[in-house]
Amino acid sequence: MPAIYLIDDHKLLLDSLSYLLENDGGYEICGQAHCAREALSEVPDIEPDLVLLDISLPDKSGLTLIKDLQALCPDVPVLVLSMHDEMLYAERVIRAGARGYVMKECASEQLLEAMAKVLKGEVALSPKASAKIFEALSGNPGDQPKLHDLTDREFEVFELIGRGEDVHDIAEHLSISPRTVDAHRTHIREKLGLPNSQALLRHAVRWVESGEFVEDAEKA
Repeated sequence: MPAIYLIDDHKLLLDSLSYLLENDGGYEICGQAHCAREALSEVPDIEPDLVLLDISLPDKSGLTLIKDLQALCPDVPVLVLSMHDEMLYAERVIRAGARGYVMKECASEQLLEAMAKVLKGEVALSPKASAKIFEALSGNPGDQPKLHDLTDREFEVFELIGRGEDVHDIAEHLSISPRTVDAHRTHIREKLGLPNSQALLRHAVRWVESGEFVEDAEKA
């Protein structure tokens, strides 16, 4: 029976996933964590067959956590379960070392199918996301949302802004200087075509709360 380790900061979702996977999926839940710190202290010792994690965590970016887990236990595959649009995150999580991406709104059958794929050594992505990643790798990115222009670190800063953290909070969270955070904020505004910090905050909050990004700043 495959052992699954769950990482999500919402207890209700963890309970629901545990019930689904143990009763309908035939899996064993070998551990749970509500934050990256807990996961990093347990996963290397437990060595589960699969880690299922949310990309948005309270103490560290899920992208960074994936990289950390890959460094500590490279043989443990990671599958991301997130509310955010697969088309905006899938390429980033695959680059970070994850083996697949599933949106939380998917049916339970889709989640179980994705888990089965990853456990067999395959990559679990929708055909649309797979095609987008192939285009990016082939040097033909096509029409990409503006959020694709952000680096992973800028993406982390954008999400933390949306979670209500100020410059000093973000600096502490990411172990960088406040001046570096300000530089990232400026680059983010330039890349997203946002006129000021207030517009940046509105877009970031909307992204965190709904997973949506309106390309036209005037519509936000």
